[in-house]
Amino acid sequence: MAVDAGGAYLRIDHVSKSFGAFQALKDISLEINSGEFVCFLGPSGCGKTTLLRAIAGLDIQTTGRIFQGGRDISALPPAKRDFGIVFQSYALFPNLSVAENVAYGLVSTNRPKAEIDARVAELVALVGLGGQEPKYPSQLSGGQQQRVALARALAMSPGLLLLDEPLSALDARVRQHLRGELKDLQRKLKVTTIMVTHDQEEALAIADRIVVMNQGVIEQVGTPLEVYRHPKTAFVADFVGQMNFLPVERVAADRVRFGAIEFTTSGADPAARPGVQSMLCVRPEDIQIRNVAAGQGNTLKVKIDHMEFLGSFCRAELIVDGGRHLKADFSINAMRDLALQPGQDLTIALPVDRLRLFQAESHV
Repeated sequence: MAVDAGGAYLRIDHVSKSFGAFQALKDISLEINSGEFVCFLGPSGCGKTTLLRAIAGLDIQTTGRIFQGGRDISALPPAKRDFGIVFQSYALFPNLSVAENVAYGLVSTNRPKAEIDARVAELVALVGLGGQEPKYPSQLSGGQQQRVALARALAMSPGLLLLDEPLSALDARVRQHLRGELKDLQRKLKVTTIMVTHDQEEALAIADRIVVMNQGVIEQVGTPLEVYRHPKTAFVADFVGQMNFLPVERVAADRVRFGAIEFTTSGADPAARPGVQSMLCVRPEDIQIRNVAAGQGNTLKVKIDHMEFLGSFCRAELIVDGGRHLKADFSINAMRDLALQPGQDLTIALPVDRLRLFQAESHV
């Protein structure tokens, strides 16, 4: 599979897109490697679908260029680009059978019928629908329709597979099952894939890299672990997973004050000036409740307000001095061993290596 001079299979170079006075994309640059599974993640209206449509040529960008396999596709119509696409609605032809839907793009290539039939049979079996070829979309479940749409998108062996929230119309159990199958299929075919989603769990589970978008810009690009553990902005910290924010004041490059309590932070910032208002972030699962020693640093006295049972853990609402609330995730083992219950007083610790610090005005 060809790549451009920079080594990327898909390169987006300073792309912007405007609809009248509204700027949906603002100077986006991104490189995607051959065989990668990349998720565009963000809230509604962040620009992720607009970027996908620009890559497909369905909405040509206002400025900037797009390269695929070393070829400038910036101004090409969709039919001249090398991609397959699956929409949220699947967009199957209701009057065509499963086999006819999958074969739709192949028929126009004037290939021999036997070759087309063999390719259709191969794809239908690949997505786990062997024997369903004569059925029509109305006779299939939502998950089966999604598989047909995926087989149709793969029929022409595209270099790029584009998925626009393909699982969002399915119920939770089917969605969870199919996302695993989708990732397995992508690994088997080694097709470069971009999926748009607003579901953070979906992106974390399936992507090689995640592109977090907000208000037309890219906030962060990284592996699921990098984005989750090391968010670069307050928006990413708040959008991906659960996050607690405590208003603090910097007292040194690696020290902050919350009320009368001082915390040590990692990743000392020599440019930070004392007195700057900041936000200290910690995830609920990182709050330590076991083996908190007397005199240990980074501790807080809290009271358990209430707890929500979520199966393998409980999410507790903790009241900190001054009435501020923190969320903490307690394992079932901890619940049992420490006999945790609402109204109980606790001393918690905030591990230095799990704390993130952002400027107060950047918290959204």
